Amino acid sequence: MTTTDPARPFGRVLTAMVTPLTEDGTVDLAGTQELAAHLVDRCAHDGLVIAGTTGESPTLSDAEQRSVLEVVLDAVGDRATVVAGVGTNDTAHSIEKARDAERLGAHGLMVVTPYYNKPPQAGLLRHFTSVADSTDLPVMLYDIPPRTVVPIEVETLVRAAEHPRIVAVKDAKGDLGAVAWTLARTDLAYYSGEDMLNFPLLALGAVGVVSVVGHVVGPRLAELVAAVESGDLVKARAVNESLLPIYTGIFRTQGVILVKAALRELGLPSGPVRPPLVDATPEEVAQLRIDLTAGGVAL
Repeated sequence: MTTTDPARPFGRVLTAMVTPLTEDGTVDLAGTQELAAHLVDRCAHDGLVIAGTTGESPTLSDAEQRSVLEVVLDAVGDRATVVAGVGTNDTAHSIEKARDAERLGAHGLMVVTPYYNKPPQAGLLRHFTSVADSTDLPVMLYDIPPRTVVPIEVETLVRAAEHPRIVAVKDAKGDLGAVAWTLARTDLAYYSGEDMLNFPLLALGAVGVVSVVGHVVGPRLAELVAAVESGDLVKARAVNESLLPIYTGIFRTQGVILVKAALRELGLPSGPVRPPLVDATPEEVAQLRIDLTAGGVAL
């Protein structure tokens, strides 16, 4: 099910969903379906991003990613937008993954900036447009230079926006000026991809969020988006301030580690992380409980 609002091609509140694992480290497909249904049916999510960073895509095989996408679509695909993370640092591989996602019924694609090989801007543009050319699905670019090293420059985004299927950006660049210029020069729909900057990005004109903390505070993120959209910035600021302990708490170490710990605390499917990540220590979990409580999450 895809959104009918062209200004918000993937909805307002999406979570970059973890991939639940069993204790022996295999993918927990039943738990994946349970978590997806919980987020959509009880936590005010318009959609889910599957096999992104928070889904531990670097340590999931292509076959595992296909299985996760398939069961999530089966669980919630009739009532939520399901976006498949298909970006790699190999254009041919990304195209293959994009076509697989389309065959399985994904509603959209997320394509991260190629990492490690540090392509120039011309290489980024060719990569993004090649993937967008390979299917009929709408594409969200994922701009996260803290992980990929190379930012997507404004001029590159302006040119990418000329492609009819490149319709959105998940922004985790931390450069509000670049976001403002891109919004002024394109019709790209912006989604906050950095939870601490949700409020300022929404105030600049972002249409929604692709969140990690949405696993535990989805309804409050929906409240934040609605407050900004209605022009009630006083209320939006209050909601944002109430979420600060959650934003800080989940990212005291790598986000997947602590959001999986938070889900365990809430009795929801999560399981361990895969190496080279390591599970939260008892001390980290104790601090997480303090942070969640301070942010209004009942444990």
